[in-house]
Amino acid sequence: MTIDRGLSSAPDAVDLGANAIRDIALRAGADDVGLVSLDDPALDDQRRDILAAFPFARTLISFIVRMNRENIRSPARSAANVEFHHAADDCDEVARRIAHAFQARGARAAYPSMGFPMEASQWPDKMWIISHKPVAVAAGLGHMGIHRNVIHPKFGNFILLGTVAVDIELETRARPLDFNPCLECKLCVAACPTGAIAADGHFDFSACYTHNYREFMSGFGDWIETVAESKDARGYRQKFSDAETVSMWQSLAFGPNYKAAYCMAVCPAGLDVIEAYQANKKRYLQEVVDPLQKKAETIYVTAGSDAENYVARRFPDKRFKRVGAPFRPLTIDSFLSGLRLVFQRGQSTGLDAVYHFVFTGTERRNATVAIANKKLRVAEGLVGASRLTVTADSETWLRFLRKETSLVWALLRGKIRLRGDPRLLLSFGRCFPG
Repeated sequence: MTIDRGLSSAPDAVDLGANAIRDIALRAGADDVGLVSLDDPALDDQRRDILAAFPFARTLISFIVRMNRENIRSPARSAANVEFHHAADDCDEVARRIAHAFQARGARAAYPSMGFPMEASQWPDKMWIISHKPVAVAAGLGHMGIHRNVIHPKFGNFILLGTVAVDIELETRARPLDFNPCLECKLCVAACPTGAIAADGHFDFSACYTHNYREFMSGFGDWIETVAESKDARGYRQKFSDAETVSMWQSLAFGPNYKAAYCMAVCPAGLDVIEAYQANKKRYLQEVVDPLQKKAETIYVTAGSDAENYVARRFPDKRFKRVGAPFRPLTIDSFLSGLRLVFQRGQSTGLDAVYHFVFTGTERRNATVAIANKKLRVAEGLVGASRLTVTADSETWLRFLRKETSLVWALLRGKIRLRGDPRLLLSFGRCFPG
């Protein structure tokens, strides 16, 4: 492993092997470290964004910081969130120390935030520079569980992840962990208050996002629009309780608070974690899982979503509240790419249809959306025979999605045209509520 030739003449530059790089990261405070070359195929979908921010990057140092799991398990969300905030700060500080250490040795190094801040100007598209989870998996630090958290073989999922990009070439490729620590115990399925995690491995991103990130990005946008639309204080209080207002203030003042991390809280995987679960599963359920399931709380859902039905059916001690949709696409590309994030497979039951979309105007695009057997497929171009073809001016379609214009007006003006059974458009809408 050698430092980039462009810096090899720097007075403090030295050759560093993999063990030396890991030692630097461990001395900086990391609890475990993995390395992965930027040209690794596992990073194909990230490479361009990483190089745009850090053009010198050749290798990614992935590291973990352990969390206090009892805080995360607490039904008191303030206890869980203070641990998230402290661990996140620790993660960023470790990354900063690692970068300083390489800079002192004549190498170039930089790091993105563990979480926030991000490139907010790019919202609602990808805001982050590096996706820490797939980097950690590629670097051999763990595997994704069915709850979409990385599980470390020793520390379990009670970890936060950081990444440092350096201009050092790896001589050998990283090896992902050769086993998956996930027990597939399905406790995360049982504990999730929104039904986002299914026993068959399906993940409802929008259900998790709408509730857990209620006081982040789009949830804050929904709240501020409610403020703007309220005629007076009384009108505002009809939509938000005093407790919700204080909660939003707390997130604004002290850092955004997650509404739930129950999937992480109940996960028994990892050598440091599993003993209590294996010793007495009944007690583990009573002490860790039951308090989260029985907690009386408000679950935020999109109207007509699978999550709304799930909460009403599964958790009698919890109440749901309908809020605005998690995303408002600003481009046709974000509309198409976002379909998989908001698709509600429960609402699609019985639907078997192929849709062709022909977008005209400022964004010209052809796409096919197929829904069958509660599964979604989105493809470029017009593929196969469609049951409904939607031809739409791109700007009008986006305004319709954002509820800034009516479908009837668009149809009468010829801005949106339908060929096929128009009832299928209503069926399509049910699969993507909000």
